[in-house]
Amino acid sequence: MKIFNPANHTRSAEHKRIYAYCELAYTIVDFSAAALFVVGSILFFSEQTTYFGTWLFLIGSVLFGLRPTIKLFREAAYLRVDDYDDVIKG
Repeated sequence: MKIFNPANHTRSAEHKRIYAYCELAYTIVDFSAAALFVVGSILFFSEQTTYFGTWLFLIGSVLFGLRPTIKLFREAAYLRVDDYDDVIKG
């Protein structure tokens, strides 16, 4: 099994389950980050709410950083299901 191969999610029922959970997590994180950035942008229109808007930008940035982490987690979960020798052979 090659890592980051788009076809990996079809290898077995367990791969499909892992893919579904990771896609759900990815979508929730992506949507949440985008929502925080939009709200943060709106809060920047007033000096009174700029401080809170800055925090929303920071939290949104952290969430955007979680996106590749979710993909790495998914690939690690695939490796736990498969034989590690397949990765070496490629």
